Amino acid sequence: MSTPAGTTAAIVGCGDVSLVHFEAIRALGIELVGVADVDPAGLARARQLAPDVLGFESHKELLAAVRPDVVHVTTPHDQHTQITLDLLAAGVNVIQEKPLANTLTAAHCIVEASQHTSARLGICLQNRYNNSAQALKQVLEDGELGDVLGAYASVVWTRTPDYYQAKPWRGRWQNAGGGLLINQALHTLDLLQWFLGEPTAVSGRAATLKYGDVIEVEDSATAMFTHPSTVVEGGITSTFVGSLTNTVHRPVEIEIYGTKGTATIADGLHLRFDDGRAKDLAERVVPSGGRSYWGMSHQALIEDFHGRLGDDEPFWIGAEQAMPSLRMLKEIYAQTWPDTSRHQ
Repeated sequence: MSTPAGTTAAIVGCGDVSLVHFEAIRALGIELVGVADVDPAGLARARQLAPDVLGFESHKELLAAVRPDVVHVTTPHDQHTQITLDLLAAGVNVIQEKPLANTLTAAHCIVEASQHTSARLGICLQNRYNNSAQALKQVLEDGELGDVLGAYASVVWTRTPDYYQAKPWRGRWQNAGGGLLINQALHTLDLLQWFLGEPTAVSGRAATLKYGDVIEVEDSATAMFTHPSTVVEGGITSTFVGSLTNTVHRPVEIEIYGTKGTATIADGLHLRFDDGRAKDLAERVVPSGGRSYWGMSHQALIEDFHGRLGDDEPFWIGAEQAMPSLRMLKEIYAQTWPDTSRHQ
């Protein structure tokens, strides 16, 4: 899908992940008409990336001066809600980075606002655009694996104290809304529920095993999710393991077990059937200055969103579609720390 001629965009929040939005906007030929950041260092960085574009100290100043077709919101988690609400109220289309919000209460506010506006909202759950994810979704819909019996997923990466000290909000409940689960593993949780259905039950625990002297939030978690099934009584289960305590980044893994074979996502899609057949699909590769584990599909999502601005239907990954993964991880927090507000 190509972007409409004359489409314009702006970026609010010019931290690390904004880089892939700058790259995608440039690659797709979308006109960037403004950037904004309340942090002077972030705004200075944006002006280095786009020296000929107007810069503003807030999203309100940007809106007062320019009217882009789409605003990309790439701020820290706790800043998502008010900015997105203001933009939607002004009738401006929004692409917002994940998570939907740092709290469930704030997330519900965005869902409500998105249902009462003509503006369109897309949430960056861009891993749904990965070649492997798209192909596996089709395999499941076509029944190639037979009846699904269960699944496994893992996100085992590394972090250092410097990662949190450079951006302290990453390690604070009030700002980030969590740690590993909401910041690193959310895409994997989203894919699990997209493939298997939103869980009907969650059992999990989170912990801070390595970075307790640096952060408030968790760096590790395990969980079992029960997904609806028309074949297995009581539903099928998926097991999740996540940690930021490893020495190196391991590939993100998702395995789905069926009565006819197994599908594995790990640096591409690998299908192994019980009759001896095998299929492998390489992942999309796009050169980027961003981190490799962000994946390669921001550009695909951004192109799709801009290309659907004239559609009558809401964008297919909106606020409501971003809620299940947020509910999953917040339930793990609720079970781990039942006497606090971390699960809200």
